[in-house]
Amino acid sequence: MQYNLGDKIISKKIHPCGGNSWTIIRVGCDIKIQCDKCGHIVMLDRNKFPSIIKKYIQNNN
Repeated sequence: MQYNLGDKIISKKIHPCGGNSWTIIRVGCDIKIQCDKCGHIVMLDRNKFPSIIKKYIQNNN
């Protein structure tokens, strides 16, 4: 699947801050996402990333 900067995902697990909405801020061999509620940044391996996604929302820009 093609992931782009600015796209949003809803994760399967809830972050400790209570949010589960994330924005993709870096795409490469790793994918970096930022929590929309608290701003925490997490870097994930590209192979593991699809397993955490509950819903993928494409950015319409």
